[in-house]
Amino acid sequence: MKKILVVEDERDLADLLAYNLEKEGYQALTAASGLEGLELARRELPDLVVLDLMLPGMMGTEVCSTLRRTERTRGIPVLILTARGDEVDRVVGFEIGADDYIVKPFSMRELMLRVRAILRRSGQELAPVERLLTLGPITMDCAGHRVMVNGSEIDLTSTEYKLLLYLAEHAGRVLSRELLLQEVWGYNFVGDTRTVDTHVTRLRGKLGGAGELIRTVRGFGYKLEE
Repeated sequence: MKKILVVEDERDLADLLAYNLEKEGYQALTAASGLEGLELARRELPDLVVLDLMLPGMMGTEVCSTLRRTERTRGIPVLILTARGDEVDRVVGFEIGADDYIVKPFSMRELMLRVRAILRRSGQELAPVERLLTLGPITMDCAGHRVMVNGSEIDLTSTEYKLLLYLAEHAGRVLSRELLLQEVWGYNFVGDTRTVDTHVTRLRGKLGGAGELIRTVRGFGYKLEE
C-alpha cells in the first residue's frame, strides 16, 4: 500500500484529503506543521508528500528544499498544494524540486488523478539503456541519467530530465503541451499546461546557451532542434 504524507495546517482540509486518499486505497499520514511534516517524512519515507506552503514554524518551501538536500529523502515526490497561484510562486515551487503544483481551491478528482500520475511515473524507472544522445552541445548519458552541456554536467530534477529526454528522442518534431503532459507527467486528461511552460523555462535556464535549442511553437508547444 502506497503511503502518502499530507502536510497541511488546516485540520478540516487535512482530514478531507486523508479521507479521500484512503478511499483510493492509500495509507494517509498527516502533519500540521512544517517541522512535524519533515520529521514524519524522514521517519516514514512516504511514497509522496502533499505539501502546503503556508505552514507554521517552517514554510513549505523550506520543507521541500530540505527533503531534496537530504540523501535519505531526495527521491520522495512532492506535490505542492497551496493558495499561492502566481506564476512566480509556481516557478519557485518547481525550482526547489516540487514534482507538481496545484492551486487552492481545487478539484478533489483532479488532485487524485495527479497523485496517481506522480506515483505511476515515480514507480517506473527509466530503463538503463547504454546509449548517448547528442544534440549540439547537449549530451545525455541515458544509462547514468546524466546531462552534459559542452562537457560539463548539469543538475536536473527527475521531471526536467524526463522532459529533455522526450524532446531529444523526438528532435525536430513539434510536440504539443497536452502531449508532453501525457508522456512526461502521465496526465491522461487536460491538465494545466502552465506546468509544461514553467518546466521548459527552468530547463532552458539550466542548459544556458544550449537552451535555445528548445524552440517555442506559438499556440501549440515545443520542439528541440539543432
